[in-house]
Amino acid sequence: MVFYHNINPVLFSIGPFEIRYYGLIFVLGFIITYYMLIYFSKKKFIELNKNEISDLLFYSILGVIIGSRLIYVLFYNLSYFISNPIEIFYLWQGGLSFHGGLLGTIVAIVIYRRKKKFNIWRLGDAIVIPLALALGFGRIANFINGELYGRITSLPWGVKFKDAEGFRHPSQLYESAKNFFIFGVLWFLKDKRFPPGLLFWTFITLYGLLRFLIEFVRQPDSQLGFIFLNLSMGQLLCIPMFLLGSYMIYRLKYKNI
Repeated sequence: MVFYHNINPVLFSIGPFEIRYYGLIFVLGFIITYYMLIYFSKKKFIELNKNEISDLLFYSILGVIIGSRLIYVLFYNLSYFISNPIEIFYLWQGGLSFHGGLLGTIVAIVIYRRKKKFNIWRLGDAIVIPLALALGFGRIANFINGELYGRITSLPWGVKFKDAEGFRHPSQLYESAKNFFIFGVLWFLKDKRFPPGLLFWTFITLYGLLRFLIEFVRQPDSQLGFIFLNLSMGQLLCIPMFLLGSYMIYRLKYKNI
């Protein structure tokens, strides 16, 4: 049974003003993160109070937006943005990188830590749990938008997207399932005895590995295609994630860094 994608990405509109599922889910991600961090604060898992968590999320939002856009511009479509620099700021047209968003969030947390002293690894362990959950919902939003679809497939669950030839892997839903799986693993591990930082690096390792595998059925960015050894840009960025994450887990568990 195949599926013809005809989902309207706009929930409702009033004149030129539109409310899109993608924007709502983006906001939902930060709401989930906020309340889950409040929960972890009450459980003494992290050392921040309610006001400090609000401040941290403000820094994180800026980090996500700036980092995700910057890495997309530099690694995914640099020549285009050199010719059209003003469009770097056209965020509503899409073009955000998860890897950049993660890097931006890390930088934001490091900057905030200069104001408030706390165990940065413990915070990293806490924040990747709602992050994995939010990313799962975010990929559902990509599916609703009909973007970031997979390669052509003859499998019975192939999806016919409006502007794509043939039936495609719903790779957005594969990635959503991947993120929910990572969330489940992290939630299970959170109450175990582990050195600070282990959950953070577990997230990095699992994301890098599973995203690398899913990219084999995801359509590469049209402006890039395959970069090296028939690997996509997403795969190349995931390799150092997996390698570094695996090494850090080894160091934490066996070297007691």
